[in-house]
Amino acid sequence: MAEQIVSPGVFTRENDQSFITQQPVTVGAAIIGPTVKGPVEVPTVVTSYSEFKNKFGSTFVSASQTYSFLTSISAYNYFQNGGETLLVTRVASGSWTPATTGTTGANVISGSEGDCAFVLNTISEGIIMNSDSTLDASGSLPSGSIDNIRWEISQANTSSGTFTLNIRRGDDNNNEKIILETFANVSLDPEQDNYVARVIGDTTYTLQTDGSVTYLQPSGSYPNNSKYVYVASVETPTAGYFDNNGAAKTAYTASIPIVDSGSFASATGTILTGTGKYYENISNADFQGLLPGNYDNAISLLNNKDEYQYNVITAPGLIHSLSNATSTLNTLISNTQNRGDAIVVLDVEDYGATIANVVNSATALNSSYAATYWPWVQITNPDTGKLNWVPASTLIPGVYAFNDNASEPWFAPAGINRGGLSTVVRPERKLTKANRDTLYEANINPIASFPANGTVVFGQKTLQKKASALDRVNVRRLLIALKSYIGQVANNLVFEQNSAATRNSFLAQVNPYLESVQQRQGVYAFKVVMDASNNTPDVIDRNQLVGQIFLQPTRTAEFIILDFNVLPTGAEFPA
Repeated sequence: MAEQIVSPGVFTRENDQSFITQQPVTVGAAIIGPTVKGPVEVPTVVTSYSEFKNKFGSTFVSASQTYSFLTSISAYNYFQNGGETLLVTRVASGSWTPATTGTTGANVISGSEGDCAFVLNTISEGIIMNSDSTLDASGSLPSGSIDNIRWEISQANTSSGTFTLNIRRGDDNNNEKIILETFANVSLDPEQDNYVARVIGDTTYTLQTDGSVTYLQPSGSYPNNSKYVYVASVETPTAGYFDNNGAAKTAYTASIPIVDSGSFASATGTILTGTGKYYENISNADFQGLLPGNYDNAISLLNNKDEYQYNVITAPGLIHSLSNATSTLNTLISNTQNRGDAIVVLDVEDYGATIANVVNSATALNSSYAATYWPWVQITNPDTGKLNWVPASTLIPGVYAFNDNASEPWFAPAGINRGGLSTVVRPERKLTKANRDTLYEANINPIASFPANGTVVFGQKTLQKKASALDRVNVRRLLIALKSYIGQVANNLVFEQNSAATRNSFLAQVNPYLESVQQRQGVYAFKVVMDASNNTPDVIDRNQLVGQIFLQPTRTAEFIILDFNVLPTGAEFPA
């Protein structure tokens, strides 16, 4: 109850304005597509292209030709242009399982009596993780490759009950080891902090569906700390390894793994070879060896905005005009629109299409949460060195990343300053001014080629048909950035007291942030209302807290009009 002022005196009040403005959580792009290796249908964050290659691979051979998936090319361009985090979801066809050390055979991790001590499985799935266990004279695996791994027990101490596990690259040898990870002084004792499953991790994921919701069900006791393996089982646990005198129990010492090395085997699942259609040959019957239905689970998983965060998503290789992909891409757009925190970059036509084809295909789409770019472009494949034709969606996440690093998300990711495509050799065709006009009128962002500036993204429209501020990519991305930050602030208010103090806490964080956005040319003006005017007693009684945010987004100068006025000699210039 407010203090009643009746007689003269000094009355003190507190207005806490010292709230520290939290910074937005950094999110990046998401890519859905096939990869050479990696976990299938498990969204995985990578922070560099080298990490991407370690987890998902780069090249493969099909019909005696070396290829890389568009997923890899897109990841390379994204990180090359300053991208920081990339959420990769591998899609595949058929049944896939990891490789394992197993409990029997040449690969087993055994103790001195030959019994299996513990079993490791690879996080990556597919037969690419298998390799021959027979070593040659140099200690290399004949079928070891840069894409698979091998294990090594490099040290074992029965007195302490500990050992050291190394994860090595599959193509190394004993003279020149390539150690990817080392786990030192681990044990088989589940009561100890250095228990092998606790240190390495033992979590696996199973895809589940509950009604219309698709999710990953984790199993296991410990999160995975290794990037390559997890502990599938401990066959000879050594609980209570020491007796009352602190000496190792003889019943357990033989269980400690012996110094040895081996490979992984028994994985299933292979990428399609010999018949896949890649790059400009993608067809309605073959999308890089897959069909769009193979993407459905990944798209459903990424519909969970609480679990997976990103601000732009692509599925390079799926073409909206190809009938088999239309429904899948429509679902991706619909899910993204429901999330409200990202934009889809998609391709509407395959290689060799005419401008009329592209315009006609774009008319079927209407969303401010989607954008398309055309034509296809030729790039130098970073991993094969070959020239390949790729759809524009392969490169646009990299353009967005460069734009955000050079300026802010609410700047237009287009034009000579921020829309350059430095890795492009040439576009599929050079567009005239009339061509660009036709495309832009249909909400298709042209990729133009200028003699002095190279290949440039020269448009920034969304696929929204109705003319409004949200028919521009920079405004849509402004709203995505603001909703992301302000939503994070609001999350902290859930279950707090519905009072003026709570409302002031919100305003004290949001207003300074919007002021900074205004100073960084994101909005012309703004106003935040969260007070008694929109939080009336009946609103409060419904356990609601209402805030209203009014914005005037900054528009971009897309049409520069310069009037040259020729005056007669002696005329005075206008003031």
